[in-house]
Amino acid sequence: MLAPSGIRPRAWLLAVGLAGLLVLWAQLNQPRPQQGDPVGLLPADRPALSVRRRLQLLEDPRTDVSGGGCRALAQLPVGRTELLFRPCPTLQLGWHLEVEGRLERPRPAIHPLLAGPAERLQRQGVWTQLRVRRWRLLQRPATPIADLRRRMAAALLQAGGPAAGGVLAALVLGSAVVPLPLEVREAFRASGLSHALAASGFHLTVLLGAVMAVGRLAPRPLRWLLAFGAMGLFLLLAGPQPSVVRAVLMGALAFGLQEARRHPRPLGVLLVCVVLVLVVRPGWLLDVGFQLSVAATAGLLLSARPQEQWLAAWMPRWLAAAVAVPLAASLWTLPLQLLHFGALPLYTVPANLLVAPLLTPLTLGAMAMAVAAVLLPPLVPLLAWPLVALTQLLLALVTLLAALPLAQVQLGRCPPPLVAVLAVGLLPWLVPRWWHRRAWGALLVGAAMGSHLLLLRGDHLLALREGPRQWLLARHGGRGALISRRGDPLSCSRARQLAHAHGLQRLDWVLLLDPVPPDQPACWGALAHTLLNSQDGRPPLLAGQRLQSPGLVVQALADASQALLLQVGEQRWGLLPDRQAWRAWRHGQGPPPAVAGLWLGFTPDGGVQRELRAWAPAVAPSRLWWPVAGSRSGWRQS
Repeated sequence: MLAPSGIRPRAWLLAVGLAGLLVLWAQLNQPRPQQGDPVGLLPADRPALSVRRRLQLLEDPRTDVSGGGCRALAQLPVGRTELLFRPCPTLQLGWHLEVEGRLERPRPAIHPLLAGPAERLQRQGVWTQLRVRRWRLLQRPATPIADLRRRMAAALLQAGGPAAGGVLAALVLGSAVVPLPLEVREAFRASGLSHALAASGFHLTVLLGAVMAVGRLAPRPLRWLLAFGAMGLFLLLAGPQPSVVRAVLMGALAFGLQEARRHPRPLGVLLVCVVLVLVVRPGWLLDVGFQLSVAATAGLLLSARPQEQWLAAWMPRWLAAAVAVPLAASLWTLPLQLLHFGALPLYTVPANLLVAPLLTPLTLGAMAMAVAAVLLPPLVPLLAWPLVALTQLLLALVTLLAALPLAQVQLGRCPPPLVAVLAVGLLPWLVPRWWHRRAWGALLVGAAMGSHLLLLRGDHLLALREGPRQWLLARHGGRGALISRRGDPLSCSRARQLAHAHGLQRLDWVLLLDPVPPDQPACWGALAHTLLNSQDGRPPLLAGQRLQSPGLVVQALADASQALLLQVGEQRWGLLPDRQAWRAWRHGQGPPPAVAGLWLGFTPDGGVQRELRAWAPAVAPSRLWWPVAGSRSGWRQS
């Protein structure tokens, strides 16, 4: 007897066992440096090496938002590396270069909750970066596919501008290969519509639906030609991204089975495609886009129809069908959202309902514009007139949704064990066969989220360092405050990542110890309710002054230094950013304040360390924090 979801119990056991074997296979076959990779040139005691190499670009240089300049992957005779340019050169995919520069290992993440270049590059099989000082062009081989993509993107960008034209180009080529303004990306992310800009199964479905509607009555050979031609064109333009390859494989397999008069089981098709992809490219298991694509597709296959039937008892059938699709995809991807981003777009379902009538015509229209840009350029302005207006309407809706209160709820990055418990607890609510176990599922979901919220509401002090930049993040009762040694844009970007990773939508206050006022005060102002920084060369706090919110208080100890006293809940910490602050604190009037811990922004020598332990004997050694000599980054947490 079939289960309510149409899947036999044995199929469930087979699927679960196969998924476990796939995960094990992918973990055992993650990318590793091969013999001759440039990382082998870097001995353990030398962080960098001057080199000159010949290589080929694997992509057009892209702007590096975090570090400035541009970056691009390049193929060496053995292995790959990432080139770092400053300023950005005019180079293209496929060109052969001779470069001279500094070869080094990528910087790892300064904290497990923050992304770093090392982790990003290792997923692509890259273990080095090359900071280019000089380069010389050797050869410009023909790159017809890349030229075709650039021509299409340039035509759409010219017709609609950076925002509207960028969205149209992303609907054809995917946002991974199209330059989009940062505010547009953020608005789509906050409103839960990032999938609309990422080349995925939705875009392929729209394209295949249009092509097969035209060739519905055509002979079988012509139908096959049209279908596989459309899928090949989609793969060609969007590139072999993990989510694109998965979608094309599923489309090809489903189409072939349907044409053979067989009734394919969608879940079986998905499993076969995932097996094929991970056997060939095990590293794609760690690709966030691939994970989200598989989870969302599984949700549509397993939960969309039962949820539609359940919703139909409360609303019209057409509305139930429209709500069930984004609801199923959102629920199945919820654990991954909390694991990777720590954020929950609150208006995902209504946002998808609002923009769904626009996305299909815009996707087809953008594809038509892209084809016209190559085959019939005079037709582009005629198509652009209605499509740009529709895109501007889409952008207005997305911007409005992203600006709503709590559009993106910051819940903080959830630890993997709690994510696993949450996923298991959600299954009885998502799979009809297990609906009778929903009480147990609710208990597990409640336990996972309750444990996560308790962690977020605890008292914590986190100290991080990245080169000359240092941060102290204090948390109490679900709120937070931050002290930063620098006020530059990169420090603000890292501070925002830290706050969001810990579930803090906005900080109570931020104290900047940088004597130079911040270059972008708006960035810091958007991060906290209160911002205090140096003015006219004066320190932000004078002796006796304090900056406080309930349970989070910082007070200056001297006028001539930056020595501070920080209170987090019931605990007090002494903060000594530099040696002058240490001397002021050591030789101050009267005994030093009683503290539970001491943080130093510099590495003390042996004499200072002995004085510290003698001067603050009540402080446990585990709460005497200072940078490790010779390291450029690190973190400590209470």
